[in-house]
Amino acid sequence: MKQPERDDDVPPLPGASERNETPAERLDRNWAELLQELRVTQTGIQLLSGFLLILPFQNRFGEIDPVLVGVFLAAVLLAALSTGLVLAPVTAHRLLFRRHEKDMLVNLGTFMAKAGLVCLALTTGLVATLVVGVVAGLTAGVLTGIGSLTVFFLLWLVLPLALVRRRRRRPYV
Repeated sequence: MKQPERDDDVPPLPGASERNETPAERLDRNWAELLQELRVTQTGIQLLSGFLLILPFQNRFGEIDPVLVGVFLAAVLLAALSTGLVLAPVTAHRLLFRRHEKDMLVNLGTFMAKAGLVCLALTTGLVATLVVGVVAGLTAGVLTGIGSLTVFFLLWLVLPLALVRRRRRRPYV
């Protein structure tokens, strides 16, 4: 059985009431929901980026392990990429405004949001590595980074997919 390519291609679960909306209304709703998700995500990215941008100006920054300097630089680059990916749907909307391309916009926005979340998780893992590495040593930092990435993987991917699989096996529970 072919998997749906987009959220609006997902058939309703048995027993679930389907929304009574036109394709245009569904696209408008999907776009509004996506924008709300991006607002929440952007706040986190901004805080994380601000934290990273002030670090090199601290007195002890020159004393950190060269490996942690590399971790810091990777975190800064991923934070910048996260920002670009999360803002991309908004800029695309400005370019495509009034061109009747909302389906393309929703699909592009969904892809960019997912990519931005992956970059955000990686950034957060690197920041955890950096902070714990400075405070408790490189080994502890690396283990903390791996642990935080594992938590993101479990909470953001494994858990939602497991819940969907479970519900599909027992749709009326």
